[in-house]
Amino acid sequence: MKPALSAAAHSRWTTPENLLRISVVVAIATIALKTSAWAVSGSVGLLSDALESLVNLVGALFALGMVTIAKRPADEGHPYGHTKAEYFSAGFEGLLIFGAAMAIVWASVDRLLHPQPLEQLGWGIALSMFSTALNGGLAWVMLRAAREHHSMALEGDGRHLMTDVWTSVGVVGGLLLAMLTGWHWLDAVLGIAVALHIFKEGGKLVWRSSQGLMDESIDAETLAKIERCVRAFEAQTAGAVHCDKLSTRRAGALHFIDMHLHMPGDWSLAHATQLRMQLEAALLQELPQARISMEVLPLGVQTQTEAVQRVGDAPSP
Repeated sequence: MKPALSAAAHSRWTTPENLLRISVVVAIATIALKTSAWAVSGSVGLLSDALESLVNLVGALFALGMVTIAKRPADEGHPYGHTKAEYFSAGFEGLLIFGAAMAIVWASVDRLLHPQPLEQLGWGIALSMFSTALNGGLAWVMLRAAREHHSMALEGDGRHLMTDVWTSVGVVGGLLLAMLTGWHWLDAVLGIAVALHIFKEGGKLVWRSSQGLMDESIDAETLAKIERCVRAFEAQTAGAVHCDKLSTRRAGALHFIDMHLHMPGDWSLAHATQLRMQLEAALLQELPQARISMEVLPLGVQTQTEAVQRVGDAPSP
């Protein structure tokens, strides 16, 4: 009984909403720690770290809002639901990352042109590493939960936190080199390097969110599951039923599947419906979060939409 209770408690704590609430609290704590680290050391690298944590906070707040909207059920104005709201979260966070990167470049170039000695680096590094440990632990949990819940908002926030971890490690490494060599310009150069890395991660987030908003097909592994299920169903009917026009898309945790189901035209509607429900049940067993739409047609018959598309796609004489 205890393992079941433990699993239930773990599941409650690792929902996207709860993890994003925790992310907000951790972001506030890391902003305080990293700002203190910058204040005692004067390091522009640590300043860049603090600025990125500020972006983490704004991103986590926006992601929490979008996840809350995404959970709303379908309504008259949104018959397909609100699950795409998570993609706006990832895109918004990517744009915030761009803004933080530009601010870091500006501060780093200024420090490169007007170098200043670094002070109390030991305290600055200690505070930075403590906040990095907080971010790293949370990012690991968030990325695992993102795979479990298929949450784009959670994945975006988790990857952003992991980026923060690696950039913090890079900043601390640069500061240690500055301490050992006395080359204070390393701090500014490292700040620029961190900004370039952040630009790249921001671009990835914006790209992934745009693909979701443009109804990109689901991943190849899931698509292969669908096709195996469909071919097995066709084999059970000894080839009397044929499926085609398969199209898919993903919106958050949901998979949308559309296809045509062709069968002999003299079969009864009741029999056709029974076969359709069998295939739908088989697909739902593989993909419980699927939303499936099938159009039942006689063999050799195409819809008017297909006929119009075929004429439109035909080469001009």
